[in-house]
Amino acid sequence: MDRSIYCGLVRSSHIDTEITLTGWVDRRRDHGGVIFLDLRDREGIVQVVFDSDGGEFFKLADSVRSEYVLKVTGKVRARSETTVNPGMATGEIEVYGIQLEILNTAQTPPFQLDEFVTVGEDVRLKYRYMDLRRTEMQNSLRFRSKITSSIRNYLVDDGFLDIETPIMTRATPEGARDYLIPSRTHPGQFFAMPQSPQLFKQMLMVAGFDRYYQIAKCFRDEDLRADRQPEFTQIDIEASFIEEEDIMSTTETMVTKLFSEHMDVEFAAFPRMTYSEAMQRYGSDKPDLRIPLELVDIKDLLKDIDFKVFAGPANDPDCRVSALKVPGGATISRKQIDDYTKFVSIYGAKGLAWIKVNALEDGIEGLQSPIIKFLGEEATLAIMQRLDVANGDIVFFGADKSSVVSEALGALRCKVGEDLDLFTCEWAPMWVIDFPMFETTDSGALTPLHHPFTAPSCSIEELKADPANALSRAYDMVLNGVELGGGSIRIHDQNMQSVVFDVLGIGAEEQREKFGFLLDALKFGAPPHGGVAFGLDRLIMLMVGADSIRDVMAFPKTQSAACLLTDAPSHVDATQLRDLNIRLRKKED
Repeated sequence: MDRSIYCGLVRSSHIDTEITLTGWVDRRRDHGGVIFLDLRDREGIVQVVFDSDGGEFFKLADSVRSEYVLKVTGKVRARSETTVNPGMATGEIEVYGIQLEILNTAQTPPFQLDEFVTVGEDVRLKYRYMDLRRTEMQNSLRFRSKITSSIRNYLVDDGFLDIETPIMTRATPEGARDYLIPSRTHPGQFFAMPQSPQLFKQMLMVAGFDRYYQIAKCFRDEDLRADRQPEFTQIDIEASFIEEEDIMSTTETMVTKLFSEHMDVEFAAFPRMTYSEAMQRYGSDKPDLRIPLELVDIKDLLKDIDFKVFAGPANDPDCRVSALKVPGGATISRKQIDDYTKFVSIYGAKGLAWIKVNALEDGIEGLQSPIIKFLGEEATLAIMQRLDVANGDIVFFGADKSSVVSEALGALRCKVGEDLDLFTCEWAPMWVIDFPMFETTDSGALTPLHHPFTAPSCSIEELKADPANALSRAYDMVLNGVELGGGSIRIHDQNMQSVVFDVLGIGAEEQREKFGFLLDALKFGAPPHGGVAFGLDRLIMLMVGADSIRDVMAFPKTQSAACLLTDAPSHVDATQLRDLNIRLRKKED
């Protein structure tokens, strides 16, 4: 095609130069004897001018419409002072058209291709190739490419090897459903698509590769939200002969460099906070430190009152009674409080009690709330003193199972902080450390908080004696209340791994069936090792300020895990099913 330069890269330094451009017509304007074409490619837009002196090419320019594909040859010239557009990178110049070739025509686009697009996401995803022409989407994916290149360069310079691991593997317990692949050559058996390369990267450490990384595709069949997709991209890292601080320092430096080089944002050292402290102060293991609000426990102040709504949880060791003070929040209306009550119900809260502080100097008379008469004056004033309230504040309360209170008030903290714009900074990175090794299910069984290959902080004997209270050598990087990535030091001792499986109720026979290859590998000189995995999609979403990871992925799925572009998943013919030894069962009404 002999293109000499991208549209968006033409500058005043090219004035008086003849260039050849290719691209799409972003806009066409006819000013009577002069036709202006905004020509667009992946680098941006440049204005091309054809006038009546252009003869046949002027007539051709008159026939083009939006999204036509053109090849233009012309001479770069300066715009007049009155027509300079400082909002465009190419705003100081224009291209005087000499030749024009229409490479392809286009029908009217299914929606407007600019930042003012108003169609639903389903239409955008159905015509994703059109949606991706929009400048916003082009910029996001170009930015994503730059970030992945920087990550690769950083890790390679730090001695990490880029090694691919299998997509077809076997099912392993990692907390979500697997996507299964039926095997034609092994009738009745299935491969699983990896939820992560976890076991393979551990095998690479056993094999002596010392430092591994991969920009890996991962797959999880789970309910979807704005930051979840059935297939997603993971920055996967593993290293041998390291401690927690080694891998945390390496990846903290990597993320700091990314923000410095691509966002002009400088991070200080990331604060460390234990899981226990995070849950206690913020009700979340991924706290948003931009918001200064904190949860305060008041359980001890309410044990002896008659109001069972609070006294019951206050005397139950499995429950929590906490308060959330919102400075200046007394202006929140009753309607907004009702909305917040509905909001916390999502997290299992049965209600949302509150007290407004109108005039603290008037004692109990200066407080406004329907619950004061049930709490009593002594308990109410004690709560106000502990929270160090001031006039104009509002206090919200939670009293229920510890998990319910933490989740409900933790989410409310973020919701109120956003609604009242209480952010104290733009970016707040941190590490959460010292996670519990296990959590208890509703049935009372223990399940790994991260995965069963995470090393505990204690000895085998201590783990056997009190597994429910064991801590792990795990760590999560959190940014603005979003978990960017998580990792841990892994178990490299076969005996310890077997004990962890025992605690999880995985017997010897099941251990051999599902994890025999891992247990065998740990017998042959497995080095101490650990790693971390970052969600690339989430990282890019935060960096570009998108609302969903779907806006930073080229071809995402919908929230029902469907691809509207290709109409996948789809039916397959009976021959394929027969080859796979699969017979479909009719779904009952």
